[in-house]
Amino acid sequence: MLACAFLVACDGPPDRTPTVGDADKARGRQLVADKGCVACHTFPDVKWPRGGLGPTLDGFGRQGLIAGQLPNQPGVLMQFVRNAPAMVPGTAMPAIPMSDQEARDVTAYLLALKPR
Repeated sequence: MLACAFLVACDGPPDRTPTVGDADKARGRQLVADKGCVACHTFPDVKWPRGGLGPTLDGFGRQGLIAGQLPNQPGVLMQFVRNAPAMVPGTAMPAIPMSDQEARDVTAYLLALKPR
């Protein structure tokens, strides 16, 4: 029994940050175009434009880390999409003005991007 407790502890703390339960993935997809994310990133279901400056976001929902540094959890991602420089100083990604709901929608969309 004690060994099981240690194995559970190795997984790290659960994500107690906000969820994306009331988010609209379709609106999130539209927002990545409207907010200009497509200028730097490629998305699997956006044919044009297909930016090449930032990484492709195909399969992003299965990535363990955001920007190679932050845990890919909804609350962290919601903050990152709004103000990446505050979370990862020196990043090329700019702060992007958006409401809390818009950040939830974009987050839901990004987390739904699974490898084909």
